[in-house]
Amino acid sequence: MYRPQIKVLDCTIRDGGLINKWQFSDEIVRKVFLALSEAGVDYMEIGYKSSEKYFSRGEHGAWKFCTEDDIKRIVGDMQTTMKLSAMADIGRIDSQDIPQKKDSILDMIRVACYAKEIDKGIALAHECLDKGYEASINLMAVSKVLERDLDEALDDLSKSYVPVIYLVDSYGSLYSEQIHFLAKKYFSALPGKELGIHNHNNQQLAFANTIEGIIAGINRLDATLYGMGRGAGNCPLELLLSFLKNPKFDIRPLIQIIQDIFVPMKAEIEWGYHIPYLITGVLNEHPRSAMKIMAQRELPDLRSFYEDLKDGTQLD
Repeated sequence: MYRPQIKVLDCTIRDGGLINKWQFSDEIVRKVFLALSEAGVDYMEIGYKSSEKYFSRGEHGAWKFCTEDDIKRIVGDMQTTMKLSAMADIGRIDSQDIPQKKDSILDMIRVACYAKEIDKGIALAHECLDKGYEASINLMAVSKVLERDLDEALDDLSKSYVPVIYLVDSYGSLYSEQIHFLAKKYFSALPGKELGIHNHNNQQLAFANTIEGIIAGINRLDATLYGMGRGAGNCPLELLLSFLKNPKFDIRPLIQIIQDIFVPMKAEIEWGYHIPYLITGVLNEHPRSAMKIMAQRELPDLRSFYEDLKDGTQLD
């Protein structure tokens, strides 16, 4: 049986862009759009909404900015029931860079913020709602937040009119029982709101933890093609849709695009489970240090890397 309330969001281009600075060709993004639409995915997160005064187009690809012209080049006149989303990071975009919904192809803006920025996150999400978008908040790096601070952030969210809140395992450090505990905490603190979940795969648990979120009642699910995403990557979309058993989903277009595009891409750009990412996940640390050594293509002494990170002597 399947739960018809569940909605799946693919964030391959947005999260995967964190490993190639969003340098995806229009052809690749268009093929991803078509495959996801044919597969029955509910939302495609096509990238970030970012202000160009904070980032250079010379260094970052179009999907770091997601202007209307960028998106129109991909979507054109194609008809689909799939909705389009972009993510806005607090401190990396100005509200005036998000147009009114009537002037945009995007359907939803997902606001990403940390617990210490929750007031700014709520303010931006409210602006997006007032402009006519669907909006949600991704509360980042929850594994590093003190319970008192998390409770305060959830209390602020409960008083907002943001309808969807995401539980995010940014460091891939959480286990299934922690996901279940946090989901119940979020549900208790946020009556009337819908919950989502976004997992990273540092400990090979992104898929399992997404299932645990489903068991706990979460209906908004993030995933990516072939698990592509920052560092160890995310919950693989092809696994998730196969698990959900909803007849509206068809994984055949996903298998085809993975074979055609993402298997060759993975040979050029590394993502997925590796011992350096395991180490940052186990130690509940940001994966930036693991990403740095993976980029060197020649691993250092991994025992020393673990010991240095555990002792706090290697922080970046």
